[in-house]
Amino acid sequence: MLKATGERRIDTIFVLIIFCIFALSVLAVLMLGATVYKNMSEITRDGQAERMFISYIWTKVKNRDDSGSVYIGTFAGLPALCFDEEYSGTKYRTVVYHYNGWAYELFSEVGLDFSPQDGIRVVEIDEFSFANSENGLIEILAGTRSLLINPRGSSRDTF
Repeated sequence: MLKATGERRIDTIFVLIIFCIFALSVLAVLMLGATVYKNMSEITRDGQAERMFISYIWTKVKNRDDSGSVYIGTFAGLPALCFDEEYSGTKYRTVVYHYNGWAYELFSEVGLDFSPQDGIRVVEIDEFSFANSENGLIEILAGTRSLLINPRGSSRDTF
């Protein structure tokens, strides 16, 4: 009788050890999966912000009708993409710039003084830049994405 009780204890301990190993394995797989999911979510979110910003700029440029109304300038000492337009004889300017990790847009009458925080947040994005390239094209870089645009009135009429 004693021998059977000892065997049952060993069997019970063995089953508990196997159960603990299984539970720890499940926990490790869940933690690894959560880490992978978090990293993939961040990568997807960053790529989405870049794509959204590039699409936003492309749409803004394509909606401009006037020759020479899209150009690279500065706003409050920050590099900016500028869009000039005129309504009822008054000149207005829209500027798109990067400030505190966000793309901002500010629409105002030309000549008025504003600070960077006065704009409207468009999309949270780490960084982006504008550069004039050859043949009058404007290059927009946002993270790993880039866009070449041909504003109307540039030295090249076709893309």
